[in-house]
Amino acid sequence: MIAGQTKAPKAGTKPQSQRSIRRLVINTFLIFHILAIACWAIPLRLPIVYSARALIRPYFIFIGLFQSWDMFSPIPKNANVYVEAIIIYQDGNTRTWAFPRVEHLSLAERYSKERYRKYIDNLKDDNYSALWPDAARYVARLNNTRSSPVKMVLFVRYWSAIIRQRDGTFSSDPWNEHIFYSYRVAPGDLTS
Repeated sequence: MIAGQTKAPKAGTKPQSQRSIRRLVINTFLIFHILAIACWAIPLRLPIVYSARALIRPYFIFIGLFQSWDMFSPIPKNANVYVEAIIIYQDGNTRTWAFPRVEHLSLAERYSKERYRKYIDNLKDDNYSALWPDAARYVARLNNTRSSPVKMVLFVRYWSAIIRQRDGTFSSDPWNEHIFYSYRVAPGDLTS
């Protein structure tokens, strides 16, 4: 090698500065993500925790990792609940359509349709009534396969209370049902 010349990097290797930047970016992301998960999952009701959750909420919603811990604590869910739609066609025919339910899916389907369970957990809740019109339009479009168009979509909430027995076992009450939303379909709703 001639004096004053530098050795050329081998083909396929990255300069040290690129590796350092890459490592810094990856480590920063991992630290942020681990702290975000801890902040989101910590079951504390403190103002600082609420503020941190508000900051990371868009990120968690975007990547689909949001989790509600009310299933476990402080008061576990005490009812089995699911939602179905009754579709009424212009000609008077009806059809029942069910959102995917985890207990009726194969293991592979459960993986790809888990979001439906979380979606239905919110859809059945009156606090999320803003979701209902869009969900009804979606169901109407999905079921508009007959010569007679969809006229109305009704959402029915089914629930059965889970009762703890004195011996520590659990039993279910009989199923209840309630039509909690009806949507009159407009012709423009049936095109996507």
